[in-house]
Amino acid sequence: MVLYVLLSFLGIMANGFIVVVLGREWVRSHQLSPCDMILISLGASCFCLLWLGMIHDFYFFFLHHLQYSKEHAHQYFGIYWDFLNSTKFWFAAWLSVFFCVKTANFTHPIFLWLKWRVNGLVPWFLLISLLISFIVTMLCFVGNNALYQAFLQGTFSGNATYYSFTRNLEIHYFFPLKLITLSTPGSIFVVSIVLLITSLWRHSSKMQHSAHGTQDFSTEAHTRALKSLVSFLVRYAVSFLSLIIDVTILSGFWSTWYWPWQIVIYMSTSIHPFILILGNSHLEGALMKLLLLPKTFWNDKRMSSPTEDMHLSLPYQGKDSTEK
Repeated sequence: MVLYVLLSFLGIMANGFIVVVLGREWVRSHQLSPCDMILISLGASCFCLLWLGMIHDFYFFFLHHLQYSKEHAHQYFGIYWDFLNSTKFWFAAWLSVFFCVKTANFTHPIFLWLKWRVNGLVPWFLLISLLISFIVTMLCFVGNNALYQAFLQGTFSGNATYYSFTRNLEIHYFFPLKLITLSTPGSIFVVSIVLLITSLWRHSSKMQHSAHGTQDFSTEAHTRALKSLVSFLVRYAVSFLSLIIDVTILSGFWSTWYWPWQIVIYMSTSIHPFILILGNSHLEGALMKLLLLPKTFWNDKRMSSPTEDMHLSLPYQGKDSTEK
């Protein structure tokens, strides 16, 4: 539990740093680059998701799993969680598309058209993500509301219990909905990574045949883009695994492996912003300034202290010495 809290606060600080730095740049210059638009949206989504996740996990842990599903708070947590989780995956997918289009070297007409137009399409990508996430949230709310109303009315078909009703709803409604919700941005993400790897392989082969042994700018750009995206590939894999566990869950799982599983779920969300910061020159420069701030303050203090000591150590000069 302690490790989970520390990991969550680490991710909150990193995502909050991205939002503050890019938000200050937005206020100062009244504009953001397309890449920074995606980064600030992704950072804000993960920042809110980590806070919500901590509140939800402690609330869930101190209540029994079945008792929590009967609580009215289950619907409120579900609304915000489904929306933020969906936006996070869509923003990550568009970030992979942006890196792929800007970095990969393909001569297909569609790819060249997209490379030319992608800067203007980024705001529309973000708006579409918000719209899709809103629709997904409403569909999940319908299922959660049906679950809550069934508990209030207590009307179950035949000898069905509340637990069996919950499991049937999870398998036949929530699982297909979540699977489609994750598969669509996940497919976009995987295709972008495959294209990046293909472009890097072609470029490396071309450089070898050209007898250039040094690493050029294009190779560095490909490598930097792949490093920024590989963490989210792990996040998609963990999310699909989470769906399978939710469907085939055992009764003692939450009591035994609850906190280790929460660490696995939130690890990528907490660590990935550091990869994004180190891969962005503007964010990395702001982080270096922040880390060097105590050292700069200490150096300034040391430079000012000898002057003060000199003034304090000057001997008193009387009238005679002054005239002299």
